Amino acid sequence: MNIGWNDNAPIYRQLKDRVIGMMLDGVLKAGDALPSVRQIAAEYQLNPITVSKAYQELVDENLVEKRRGIGMYVTEGASEKLLASERERFLSEEWPAMVERIRQLGLNVEQLLHTAQPGGTA
Repeated sequence: MNIGWNDNAPIYRQLKDRVIGMMLDGVLKAGDALPSVRQIAAEYQLNPITVSKAYQELVDENLVEKRRGIGMYVTEGASEKLLASERERFLSEEWPAMVERIRQLGLNVEQLLHTAQPGGTA
């Protein structure tokens, strides 16, 4: 896990988002163990309470489960659940703002698709 912290969000939230990203990217799969709270705290010079808070939110969202005495593990179906919620969030929050910006700039779908292709330019 390579992390560069920023001042725009609490560190526990950034850590949680990084773990979620790893789940969505397939780096962490169902049944995989998360690094221990102590390991993450030591490696990134964080307070263990900060790491615990991030992990607890993942537990609260049923993305990770605590196994007493052995650690935290990604739950079955966590990736699918995340993908569905992230798609919904994108469509309800991010996409409308993008559509408005596209409209403001006078762009059209063909231009956007062309620039999204390798070697495409505006």
